[in-house]
Amino acid sequence: MNSQGSTARAAAAFIDDTSSRSKPSLDDGRDLALVELVKWLMADGYRFTTVTPLTHERVNRRPENQLAKDMAGIFGWSRPFKEHVVPPRVLDLMSAAGVLRREEQGWSSAVRVSTINGLAIVHSAFPTTQEDSVFFGPDTYRFVNEITGHLSACGRPIRRAVDIGCGAGPGAMTICLGRPEAEVFGVDINPEALRLARVNAYLAGVTNLVCRRSDLLRGVEGDFDLIVANPPYLIDPAKRAYRHGGGLHGAGLSLSILDSALTRLAPSGSLVLYTGSTIVNGVDGFRKEVETRLRHPEYTWRYREIDPDIFSEELLCEAYADADRIAAVVLTVNRK
Repeated sequence: MNSQGSTARAAAAFIDDTSSRSKPSLDDGRDLALVELVKWLMADGYRFTTVTPLTHERVNRRPENQLAKDMAGIFGWSRPFKEHVVPPRVLDLMSAAGVLRREEQGWSSAVRVSTINGLAIVHSAFPTTQEDSVFFGPDTYRFVNEITGHLSACGRPIRRAVDIGCGAGPGAMTICLGRPEAEVFGVDINPEALRLARVNAYLAGVTNLVCRRSDLLRGVEGDFDLIVANPPYLIDPAKRAYRHGGGLHGAGLSLSILDSALTRLAPSGSLVLYTGSTIVNGVDGFRKEVETRLRHPEYTWRYREIDPDIFSEELLCEAYADADRIAAVVLTVNRK
């Protein structure tokens, strides 16, 4: 495969691990090639809505879907493909970006590209089995919609915001684009997630995103007018960081985020936490813990169950033997 040529001389406009508003170059050759690849896809009319892993697996299992026939099959459904399916330019860019993988049936892509509200988001290919996988799925669409709704309803200035566990960055970028005057942090423990968040920020034309490696908010200074999070909330036997939510049927990490956020909300600041809660014998254990933590009159809050039954296949696992269902919930906290 040929190199990406002039791609390596392109400039990006993202904020790296600094609070400065300067615009450093995106000088990693593979990232530049990845940017050019996604630009080509979008210019070609590419669109893809990412589904749950179970739906993805079932659709790909159909005999007619064993090999990709188009760009959505390659970069959305993560199907292997024959070389003749893509233009040589695309193969060159995939090779230069380090995402072209040799398969028994031909080639495949190491990344997926999902679209949401006109944005292209690069994340890990299906199946997301690696420890450093960067996940994107139906929860992401719900999360972004919740942030968009909050920004529309919020009449207060947002000077500083943070997305805890930002992943590929769609939540943080939604704030960046909705509040371009704000300094927005995207923090994650996964370096690969932060790398893709920077790439995605460039693709979105975002210039006010600070990508920083952090466990919760450790090492990130100051208070925030808006804190958002869409943490993992399932019980994963392998304890992969992008999927495992810890104790209380997977709600442990969500509670840790709540605890951390309550110490860092600025006066009149808000937390928007999208997560999942396991209902056992009709009882929402996560909500009970939330109620205990938010008894202080300094906070007002709202708890909504926005989807009563998600990831039903998880109920087949031993860890959920006592569960009725898993619900998608949104907790909004406002500090007075």
